[in-house]
Amino acid sequence: MEIKVNTGILEANEATAKANKELLKAKRVFTINVMGSPGAGKTTLLERTIELLKDRIRMGVIEGDIYTAKDAQRIEKHGIPVKQINTGGACHLDARMVEKALNFFNLDELDLMIIENVGNLVCPVEFNLGEDLKIAVLSITEGDDKPLKYPLIFKESAAVLINKVDMLEFTDVNLETLERDIRLINPHIKIFFVSARTGQGIRDWTDWLLQQVENSNRT
Repeated sequence: MEIKVNTGILEANEATAKANKELLKAKRVFTINVMGSPGAGKTTLLERTIELLKDRIRMGVIEGDIYTAKDAQRIEKHGIPVKQINTGGACHLDARMVEKALNFFNLDELDLMIIENVGNLVCPVEFNLGEDLKIAVLSITEGDDKPLKYPLIFKESAAVLINKVDMLEFTDVNLETLERDIRLINPHIKIFFVSARTGQGIRDWTDWLLQQVENSNRT
């Protein structure tokens, strides 16, 4: 019985996600779903991304958290339209939450929507939101064992940002092992080694992201 209930929830979510995607596609808004553990540096990476792209494309951000609007307040300082979603306990966003949040934006004035999901390596990846691409964020400080322990997020993501590489010397992480295990799960994933704190590797990421947005507008 429990399996049937869970299946029903996912099926209902998928229907709403499909509607979200159709709306965003009709408005020509490319959408990414950014996922990762609490403390992986997702919001700081978003801030760096906004700094490099806000003069080139029009962006909006949906911030997902269990409680507080702290991350949305950080994004708002960059002059980007942002909508906070508080799940009140749920460990992930779902398509209906995003559907409601989209009403906040004038989608005709956006090229890119960035959804920062609730901090979690497991739950968010199971719920389609209507995004074009899933993006994983993993920090060096989490260790190099995470890809094999939590493979689904790496399997489903188009790119992974390995953050906090400036702290590598203070860890036992082996970058070759980390990259090897990620590619065992997803041979086609794009891997960026970055530091949101220092800016290392961020431009490679934003150049790639901008290319995805531009490519989507050609189809």
